[in-house]
Amino acid sequence: MKENGSDENSSGRGIPGPTNPMVTPLLTDLYQFTMAYTYWKAGKHAERAVFDLYFRKNPFGGEYTIFAGLEECIRLISNYKLSEEDIDFIRSCLHVPCEDGFFEYLRGIDCSDVEVYAIPEGSVVFPKVPLMRVEGPIAIVQLLETPFVNLINYASLVTTNAARHRFVAGKSKTLLEFGLRRAQGPDGGMGASKYCYIGGFDATSNVAAGRLFGIPLRGTHSHAFVSSFMTLDEIKDKSLRKKVSKSTCKDFVSLVQAWLSKLQVIRSGIPNFCAVALALNELGYKAVGIRLDSGDLAYLSCQARKIFCCIEKEFAVSGFGKTSITASNDLNEETLDALNKQGHEVDAYGIGTYLVTCYAQAALGIVFKLVEINKQPRIKLSEDVSKVSIPCKKKIYRLYGKESYPLVDIMTGEDEPPPKVGERILCRHPFEESKRAYVVPQHVEELLRCYSAGTSGKETEPLPPLKDIRERCIQQLEKMRPDHMRRLNPTPYKVSVSGKLYDFIHFLWLNEAPVGELL
Repeated sequence: MKENGSDENSSGRGIPGPTNPMVTPLLTDLYQFTMAYTYWKAGKHAERAVFDLYFRKNPFGGEYTIFAGLEECIRLISNYKLSEEDIDFIRSCLHVPCEDGFFEYLRGIDCSDVEVYAIPEGSVVFPKVPLMRVEGPIAIVQLLETPFVNLINYASLVTTNAARHRFVAGKSKTLLEFGLRRAQGPDGGMGASKYCYIGGFDATSNVAAGRLFGIPLRGTHSHAFVSSFMTLDEIKDKSLRKKVSKSTCKDFVSLVQAWLSKLQVIRSGIPNFCAVALALNELGYKAVGIRLDSGDLAYLSCQARKIFCCIEKEFAVSGFGKTSITASNDLNEETLDALNKQGHEVDAYGIGTYLVTCYAQAALGIVFKLVEINKQPRIKLSEDVSKVSIPCKKKIYRLYGKESYPLVDIMTGEDEPPPKVGERILCRHPFEESKRAYVVPQHVEELLRCYSAGTSGKETEPLPPLKDIRERCIQQLEKMRPDHMRRLNPTPYKVSVSGKLYDFIHFLWLNEAPVGELL
């Protein structure tokens, strides 16, 4: 993996290659190359196509999702080039002999004619709304389907999972991602650290992710570290220099034992920490805090806080009562919610397994559907209405109400005039005729922005640094109405189409759907 901002494998457009070196043009399904050959053979490979990338249902039983993974998609297409070794391998894998002209065509692919319009990374998004619109020669865009879906799926899922944990924990708590050892391999571990940070976590234990992405690093120590010391005699150097002067305490261990003798009345594991903390304080240092990794976390945190407050009062150590308490031990969203209901004194949470593996939901279910080819709209039909696609090239707007909350996302045809502030607009459910409402927006935000202009000459958006994406995520979540965010029975956010687009969808649906015959 390469550092953020590295110029290694950088394209002529100044965008570095994908963070993960495994993300290459070969990171796709075999049938994408099979279809590319068929398009080429039929002379269709250069036909202009438009695909929408979206999902059909919010994860984790919630009513919102955080969009993530866009930067890696742009890095891929900005550096897309099949090597001779790649082409030789593709030749060996295809089940039918292909003409040399096809492989010559593959050699020339560089995605320079591909346009990508996307909602900014870190945004709150909703089902059916295109997160990305990808335009270009159909064979090339088809080759991008699998890597794009792969790069967006887990990234958005784990970012959403992190955001949900942040929402339950509250703004004041420190959230630490401790999932590397339980993640699905190195790729899962690195991705989890990056996207949990976007979703609102404060730091990671993953040193590689800290170096690569600039994420703050935090950690405690294992039980093995403590139990490896059998006696105090194993501590060879017992001296500790005072923080604010050049003098040295020659026997820090004895100083700790002196404090410990004053604390033996407290029958728990806390006195050992308190004795060390008080000894450190005497030398001008401040102990960071304790970690609770088992037992009744709510009860133990409250008891520890009482002890810290007693010590602050008894020994006049200012601020000791606010000593940090970190909790871990297979925490998840439900555990955090239960702790809140019980009452606790935990300041920070170290969360791993359930966070990074997205234990509550395996995948987001991203799809990549053709909506237009040669300026002709296409629609996917299904007996399951949730799988019917919304055809044609579209614009997407977020309409805000009087209280500055988002009210509805509306999709319109590309040539329709945009919604205007203060003007009433009809918003319709894409498929249910009776679900419709008028909205008078107080603010209108167009969501899709250009991140790859192809040959259109349009101005492109810069790829923001990770901290800016994280800040956008936090700000977006703060804008949402509380009932959309709650854990239990959240209110569904409305996604709609304009009246004109609604009519067109159903006209095309009726035209494309076969007429049944009763015998």
